[in-house]
Amino acid sequence: MVRHRVCTGGGRCQWFYRAPDARLGRGIGGYRGFRAAPGVPQERLVVPSGRVSLLIGFGGELRVPDAEGRHTSLVSGLHTRARVLGHGGDVRGVELAMAPWAARRFFGATGLAELTDTLADPAEVLGGRVRSLAEALAEAPGWPERFALLDETLLRWSAEAERRGAAAEPAPAVLEAWRLLERSAGALRVHEVAAATGWSERHLESRFREQIGLGPKRLARVLRLNRAIGLLTAGERAADTAARCGYYDQAHLSREFTAMTGLPPGRFLADRGTASAWIAG
Repeated sequence: MVRHRVCTGGGRCQWFYRAPDARLGRGIGGYRGFRAAPGVPQERLVVPSGRVSLLIGFGGELRVPDAEGRHTSLVSGLHTRARVLGHGGDVRGVELAMAPWAARRFFGATGLAELTDTLADPAEVLGGRVRSLAEALAEAPGWPERFALLDETLLRWSAEAERRGAAAEPAPAVLEAWRLLERSAGALRVHEVAAATGWSERHLESRFREQIGLGPKRLARVLRLNRAIGLLTAGERAADTAARCGYYDQAHLSREFTAMTGLPPGRFLADRGTASAWIAG
């Protein structure tokens, strides 16, 4: 079932949501379609999420400050610093966020590593099939049909990756390290994670970065930030949030927040209504 939400501020944008086909398995996040009204420019702060984001646009162009060229579609690898994306209005597209180990089946391990801290045109790593998908999405009569087309396409791409032998998951120890970090929201220290996997900290760092695209220490920073954002948004005090998320103190939380989002916590929360992420990852 497709859920629909209209943005505040006079309906300047609309969102459409649906869960992916269960056959795609773990690690593939929900589909999120968007449509922005003509003539209403917007900018959004994109905070690190610990997910790979694939956005397929089929109307309008995206604005990426300090980046060359014009973009209709974007793929965002794992990153540890927020970015600002914008558009001039009249844009449409669909976006999904994937755990990096799930994204491997589409991008491969090498492509995933190359996407770290990078925004790119998906055609550069997925080829012309991205443009074919965008054209088909544009021609679909509505969002239920678009999401069904996305299911069909991703299932086909997954099957093709399996036939090529390119769909293998990371090593079990890497997956276990990911699970431990995600479950603790980055609070577990890397030496504890390494001990749980049976690997040395150095070996885990190397293999994790190679197969996930970001080292475990950097991923833990992203996961802690995401938990802190959730707690602060829910109204928890900064000092309590710092303690619960594994920061040394409130000052440490503020430094990390500013380094990764470009804004101190108070300013981030005050601006969240107009600067919240409109694309994950």
